[in-house]
Amino acid sequence: MLRLAVHGEYSAGVAIMGRKGKCGSDENKVIHVDFGSAGMRDIAPAPEQTPTTSHLPPLQDAREPITDLFSGTEVCRLLGLSRGQLRSLDRTGVVSPSARRRGRRAYTFTDLIALRTASQLLSRRVRLRDVARAVALLRMALPRVTRPLSELRVVSDGQRVVVQTQDGTFEPCTGQMLLDFDVKSLRNDVVRVLRPTVSRQRQRSAFELYVQASQLDEDPATFEQAEMLYRRAIELDPYLAIAYTNLGNIFFRRQDDDAAVAMYRRALELDGKQAEAQYNLGYVMLERGEPAEAIPYFRAAIQADPGFADAYFNLAMAYEQAGEAHSARHFWRRYIELEPNGTWAEIARQHL
Repeated sequence: MLRLAVHGEYSAGVAIMGRKGKCGSDENKVIHVDFGSAGMRDIAPAPEQTPTTSHLPPLQDAREPITDLFSGTEVCRLLGLSRGQLRSLDRTGVVSPSARRRGRRAYTFTDLIALRTASQLLSRRVRLRDVARAVALLRMALPRVTRPLSELRVVSDGQRVVVQTQDGTFEPCTGQMLLDFDVKSLRNDVVRVLRPTVSRQRQRSAFELYVQASQLDEDPATFEQAEMLYRRAIELDPYLAIAYTNLGNIFFRRQDDDAAVAMYRRALELDGKQAEAQYNLGYVMLERGEPAEAIPYFRAAIQADPGFADAYFNLAMAYEQAGEAHSARHFWRRYIELEPNGTWAEIARQHL
């Protein structure tokens, strides 16, 4: 079964299609999603990570936020602050750059944590003196943290700040926690917003190669040619997330699940809202007999694309395989609403 689908602004993408039901499953069934060049958009890079497989090309010039230093201009881009706001926070002593880069004052990752907290509080119309107090108390707790990305969690209700680490909770102030300033997301924002630029010409050439490859990646006779084109596209634009997804599908069809998973994960590092990569990861986990691991991926695919019918079907299947049939019913119904006709709709009805 070959189906064409279009989802919002995605430039392109491919989702593996495979469902387990009373009619069995077929790993060779795929949904090929082709969106055309009109949907091109900027793709954000991910932090450099050690590849889990030799198939995974490295990103270019990825930044490591913990050890890097940041200029005032970069901080403004990252946090959405104006130069005037940043100078005001510096002048009043709320947050000042604590390092130097090339002879100029620069901000550390710890400074970024404090700055983002201050920015969030100011956006909630908290008085500057109260922001200064909260940030000062926050920074008193920061020296206790040796691994900020894995240990640190900063939460606030808009006026009060609590720092949670693996070693305990440091509560400079107390109160109900409403906002969550996730430190890992700040790291991802650094590499996404402050990524190295890829010229528009390189982006366009990479996308053209991608389009050529997407016309060849479903036939085993042309897998090698498609793989070569995808790799050339990634060399030109290492942040073309959709190319990693489709390259992962080639590996999946070759029964190299580990390489496929690595590619899907790289695609999501670059574009966390790509429904196809989320769906494909969920499907691989379901095929591996790990329905509990598949569930969050299918849910993420639905969140990214609420009209992704196949994600509802497989999410329901994952819940049933995980022994949570009661949780599956809503998703069976939702699938039937989206796809009321056909064999798979009948299978869904049989589960209700």
